[in-house]
Amino acid sequence: MLTPDASLETYILEHIDPESDYLKALYRDTHVKLLRPRMASGHLQGRMLKMFVEMIRPRQILEIGTFSGYSGLCLAEGLGENGFLHTFEINDEQEDFTRPWFENSAYADKIKFYIGDALELVPELGITFDLAFLDGDKRKYIEYYEMSLSHLLPGGYIIADNTLWDGHVLEEPNSNDYQTIGIKAFNDYVGKDMRVEKVILPLRDGLTIIRKKA
Repeated sequence: MLTPDASLETYILEHIDPESDYLKALYRDTHVKLLRPRMASGHLQGRMLKMFVEMIRPRQILEIGTFSGYSGLCLAEGLGENGFLHTFEINDEQEDFTRPWFENSAYADKIKFYIGDALELVPELGITFDLAFLDGDKRKYIEYYEMSLSHLLPGGYIIADNTLWDGHVLEEPNSNDYQTIGIKAFNDYVGKDMRVEKVILPLRDGLTIIRKKA
């Protein structure tokens, strides 16, 4: 597996579509004002998410784990005329930062931003999704996966972020490292799940692309 160094990453970013000035400003603001800014998707992953949406052409997208809104804006950017994004953030302290970035964006009319537990709120919506992006609490990834799968159309996709977890999936985690334990359990679970097709991309911190079989 090729692990990009800073020079190679710069080369990659110079040869893909640029991120918008709005996304650049959001990424800077995320690093200035928020803890753990690395959680934001960033330029490369953001362009890939937009392209996935354009390829899949979903009408309804579910996102679990909004954080600063970078990935949500990229998902919304790829939507067609009738597409819609439902994005869920469990940390209510995040709302004051993130909501204005959505409301002031060019995609405000395509985004519904919820504060609360997606496991509780999504089943109440009565919506069937074409695409789900999982980027929430790693300890609950299997729960998010099962809930998303149950509300996903046959042939729909789930994209799970951070599934290589900085390479820690190759290590035996400490008994109290619940995030790593959660990611490893999720990877094992999905790897054996015959209801879906799946592939892991070694992009950034790992993206697992999952397709629900018809």
